[in-house]
Amino acid sequence: MTPARSQKAPWLTVYVVAYVLFLYLPIAIIPLFSFNNSIQAAFPLSGFTLEWYRSLFGNENLHRAFQTSLIVGVSAAFLATSIGVTVGYMEVAGGNRTARVISALCRLPILIPGVIVGIALLVLVNLAGLGPSRIAIVLGHTLVALPTAVVIMRGRFSSLPRSFSEVAMDLGAHEWTTFRRIVLPLAAPAITSSFMLSFLTSFDEFIVAFFLSGAEPTLPLYVWGQLRFPKALPSVMALGTFILLASIVIATVAEIIRRRGAASDELPVTTPRPLPIS
Repeated sequence: MTPARSQKAPWLTVYVVAYVLFLYLPIAIIPLFSFNNSIQAAFPLSGFTLEWYRSLFGNENLHRAFQTSLIVGVSAAFLATSIGVTVGYMEVAGGNRTARVISALCRLPILIPGVIVGIALLVLVNLAGLGPSRIAIVLGHTLVALPTAVVIMRGRFSSLPRSFSEVAMDLGAHEWTTFRRIVLPLAAPAITSSFMLSFLTSFDEFIVAFFLSGAEPTLPLYVWGQLRFPKALPSVMALGTFILLASIVIATVAEIIRRRGAASDELPVTTPRPLPIS
């Protein structure tokens, strides 16, 4: 059985390498052409330049789009994480059918095509009198980022030992005090990770913002608009490089925080301290 596995292993390695190259090679080309001294994205490269990066700093339209994406991303991440904490804890602590149904509904948007979500939200904000606006984008991005927040917080609350809450309640702590003084501090790494990933989801989201944006486009909408102009392609690649690096950094930091929080539960408890109950 071992020789058969050793014969299949090289083919499996080749398949994995080919898959990774197919998936990430087009992304790696974007930073490469962002330094090319030509408006055409073609080989061979004509030379090295930083001009396309310098052009980003004097672009007022780009700055406004970035500011809009930043405000929308932080707002949507805060709302999605707050709802995710509530829904995740309700499902784990309550465990009844209603809580499970609400949690399933909050995770449902990830399965619905973005075009359908965008059209439905556009109809809803028009009926509500908001119309395409920044507030509408915040609400739409909250819905898009909500499944990520609920999944992270649901997993974190499920991994917490029930004995922590039970001991606190046995010592006279109310349920709200137990949640505030014990559960939330233990879930803080997951909350931070949920906020960062929700922000990243909102910052990179295009379809819902396309339907809900008014006179204030987000950064992805600005990039899409610039693709109509061939001369703007190198600057778009330079901007895409910044976005790619920022996304990698945020996702990596969020995962490190989440894993450290999960690993802290496995540390042995040496000397227990009395918990002040207020």
